[in-house]
Amino acid sequence: MQRRDFLLSAVTGAAAVGAGRAVAAKPKAPLVSDRAYMAGLLQKIAEPVLSNMAKGELKKNFALEVSPTWDGRDRHVAYMEAFARLISGVAPWLTLPEDDTAEGRVRRKLTQDVLQSYVHSVDPQSPDYLLWRGHGQALVDSAYFTNALMRAPKQLWEPLDATTQSRIVAEIKGLRRISPPYTNWLLFAAMNEVFLLMIGEDWDPMRVDLTIKKMEEWYAGDGWVADGTKFHFDYYNAYVIYPMLVEILEVLARLKPAFNNLRPEIELPKWQKRMQRYGEHLERFISPTGTYPPIGRSLTYRTAAFQPLALLAWRKALPSKLSEGQVRAALTAVHRAIFTEASNFTADGYLTIGFAGHHPELGDWYSNNGSMYITSGGFLALGLPESDSFWTSPTEDWTQKKAFSGKGFPKDYPVDY
Repeated sequence: MQRRDFLLSAVTGAAAVGAGRAVAAKPKAPLVSDRAYMAGLLQKIAEPVLSNMAKGELKKNFALEVSPTWDGRDRHVAYMEAFARLISGVAPWLTLPEDDTAEGRVRRKLTQDVLQSYVHSVDPQSPDYLLWRGHGQALVDSAYFTNALMRAPKQLWEPLDATTQSRIVAEIKGLRRISPPYTNWLLFAAMNEVFLLMIGEDWDPMRVDLTIKKMEEWYAGDGWVADGTKFHFDYYNAYVIYPMLVEILEVLARLKPAFNNLRPEIELPKWQKRMQRYGEHLERFISPTGTYPPIGRSLTYRTAAFQPLALLAWRKALPSKLSEGQVRAALTAVHRAIFTEASNFTADGYLTIGFAGHHPELGDWYSNNGSMYITSGGFLALGLPESDSFWTSPTEDWTQKKAFSGKGFPKDYPVDY
């Protein structure tokens, strides 16, 4: 009961405040902290998926929704998308030390559910065995699956039994049969190989080396990377490119494997600086009310558009031009702007296809309701404890809020790195 009370006090109260709407004949909802709101919202998103999959009942209880332009692939890809994308964003939160606070009890239960879900995900006898050997989409979501294990190895990888670990390794290696196109998909293959390196398995340096070199070729300047040979104005730099590339380089810089002439100790700081610059752009996209430009494909991934800012916050690496107080306030405003609308969720608590609400027509030909769980990438800062300065520093106005209230704000210039 305490877990559910925690969710309702954090999400319902903050949503009412964030919506800015008067509710007749009802007492005013109490203010909650930014952290309580974010933690409660992530719990609300995560619990239906993880509690069901932990029991092997996700496929039984998760009713699928696909976009009107669905391409006809096996709909079972949705279950891997839901689980893998969700846990990649939840994982940092689960790295915090155990405690007996309401939030601590939530994290403990979610961790247990994730671990049991991993068992089901690779057990061929489980009703929730995922679609590893069907559509090539498995390569995409396997990278979120392994990224979560990289983000929280002590909490999510090391406690797994030997059979489950060996099954995961076998499934990941089996995906080498898929040849990724020359797009952001290269990063999915590279992420898997670096995960294998991290756990001491044999890995393929060529897939990693090629990916990093292609990203350099596709760097368009001023913090933006093209997705392939042509530039697309969308949020794929946030959904995939920056988080995955930087985290791949972090592992390489830490483990220092010898291969080719790539120097991770040089590449990592360079790409971190570029991600910081991209983060500056993302922060300037946020309007005074928390809305942001609805541009590009995969718009239904919602707040995953701000994953780089959340990752920089978690790494304590925000650019010097952005204070923790303004980034926290901006990210909280973004989540309130999107998730205040009740139709983001089904009656059973699962995410729907849409943006600020249920709008399946906004889905792409590959969109299903499992895809939507990549929005968890906007919550990475929950990997910082409640006492961290990111959560305790005074709230500050973000750039557009300053600009449109007559306050001074910094000018913006391009960079050449």
